[in-house]
Amino acid sequence: MKAISQAIESSENAQQVGMLTIKVANRALEDASRRPNPDELYHSIWYEGEVGCLFADSNLGKSIYAVQIAEYIAADRPVLYLDCELSEKQFQLRYTDKETGLLHEFPPYFFRAEINPAAIDPKQYEEMILKNIEEAMLQNCCKTAIIDNIGYLCNSTDKGVDAGKFMMNLLQLKRMYGWSLLIIAHTPKRSLSSPITQNDLAGSKRLFNYFDSVMAIGQSAKDDRLRYVKQLKIRSGEQEYGGNNIIVYEISHDGGFVHFQFVEFGNESEHLRDRSDEAREVERNNIAELKNQGKSVRQIAAVLGISKSKVDRIIKELTPVPSPEGAGQEGQAGQLGQPGLFDGESQEA
Repeated sequence: MKAISQAIESSENAQQVGMLTIKVANRALEDASRRPNPDELYHSIWYEGEVGCLFADSNLGKSIYAVQIAEYIAADRPVLYLDCELSEKQFQLRYTDKETGLLHEFPPYFFRAEINPAAIDPKQYEEMILKNIEEAMLQNCCKTAIIDNIGYLCNSTDKGVDAGKFMMNLLQLKRMYGWSLLIIAHTPKRSLSSPITQNDLAGSKRLFNYFDSVMAIGQSAKDDRLRYVKQLKIRSGEQEYGGNNIIVYEISHDGGFVHFQFVEFGNESEHLRDRSDEAREVERNNIAELKNQGKSVRQIAAVLGISKSKVDRIIKELTPVPSPEGAGQEGQAGQLGQPGLFDGESQEA
């Protein structure tokens, strides 16, 4: 009743001009001060009442981290997790102890949804999926939802106008109900030698502007088992986990629960690949690919603009060294004949 009376009082002190609500600035401050401050939903990365975004490259654990966030929040409030990535069986296998066969037990307020292919209407897909999310949240008394991922809700995130319309619809749901929404997104293939920035978010550059908070998962170059989370945008609090204080994790399997296990706080620069190392790797891979295409040392040197002696040296480094017994065993790792190295794939892939 107190909240309702405050809302009525607030509206009485406002002018309505079409879609605009106008107040004297001091009155706006007073009205807002009587409403509770937003709670932290997940540490200080995502706050109540925000439309947030989590993005990363493929196979870095976006969905694993998103489920971990959902479970954390569902400990004391209902959460709807829309899983557009995994089937129900794939989800079950991921959260099953491989040794005992025991299933991980999520909190009772954790609701998982997936799209029913038989119910899809291609002509009204984007409009209907948002409507269905709205109905599902209302039916299950959820004020928090995680959507994995944006590509299944908006087919044209790379087009500014379409992406803008989609985000406006999400923001309308947020403001109408006071909901908290976390959207999972992708990033194009990126260099491990460069810090993560807002430009790495896939889709229209306008998307970043609509989000209240944005965080990204990066791959550590010093240990491929490590991941780090970097905060790129925050509106409700202070940025704690920027480039100088990233959260470093290791993906862990604790029984049937696969999750990001905290390791330490660190500096992003410590987890980036040295640019000279990356350049050398690219050069070696280019030589390997051209050699695999049947080109001579002279031709490779001409294509890449380097000396023939350098090409010859790298080819020798990549060539397997026969064992003394003549069994044809390979020598050092990374040499010629290593699977994938000469078939157009990078060594990293």
